[in-house]
Amino acid sequence: MEITPRIRRIGTGIVNAYLIEADGEVTIVDAGAPSYWGDLPAELAAMGRTLDGVRSVVLTHGHSDHIGFAERIRRERGTPIRVHELDAALARGEVPNPSKGLGPVKIGPLLGFIWFSMTHGLLRFPRIAEVSTFGDGATLDVPGAPRVILLPGHTPGSAALHFADHDALLIGDAIATYAVTTGVHAPMIAPFSADPAQALASLARLDGVEAGYVLPGHGQAWTRGVAAALAEIRATARPGTT
Repeated sequence: MEITPRIRRIGTGIVNAYLIEADGEVTIVDAGAPSYWGDLPAELAAMGRTLDGVRSVVLTHGHSDHIGFAERIRRERGTPIRVHELDAALARGEVPNPSKGLGPVKIGPLLGFIWFSMTHGLLRFPRIAEVSTFGDGATLDVPGAPRVILLPGHTPGSAALHFADHDALLIGDAIATYAVTTGVHAPMIAPFSADPAQALASLARLDGVEAGYVLPGHGQAWTRGVAAALAEIRATARPGTT
């Protein structure tokens, strides 16, 4: 699905992966579900690109629904996988998921997410054998040259990627616009966060960041800018119950 002429999304909004094109090459941000591997060639073709043009997969954090096909593209294509240094062990499967619970739940959306996970390969998948790491504030040497903004709370190494030339902030699960546990559509602190209060406080690091597109790991693209998304979250968030 096209977000802008240089950004495409794999996924309908339950779990998202993004393709960012710059100067004829591609960065994949988050690898979504393992089944997305089958969708990748067609999405690249829609950009006029192939797997040969993919230079890196950058993970916003190390949760399973963002790792997806990362190990497969690394193993079969030699594509490097990058993640914040604080989430490297999580991405490699060396430490348990730090999530502290679901928060509010509605049975219908939660069962829908479980069914999605079952049918898209999220219940069993290979952890990433090898990752490269980056730190807060780094400008990554990948197509689009995103700047890293560490936003701990969802996971310790949860990070946003600011693609300034694309007017886009790839936010991972620091902000969701859809809650897979309740079915709510709105900017929010994502479910399955390790520390929701810290996740909310971390959003202060986005004050002053300008991007017309805020692209979450779960939910539809937010096109009213970063400041408006932050305002909605701060008006409604309930730390500790999200």
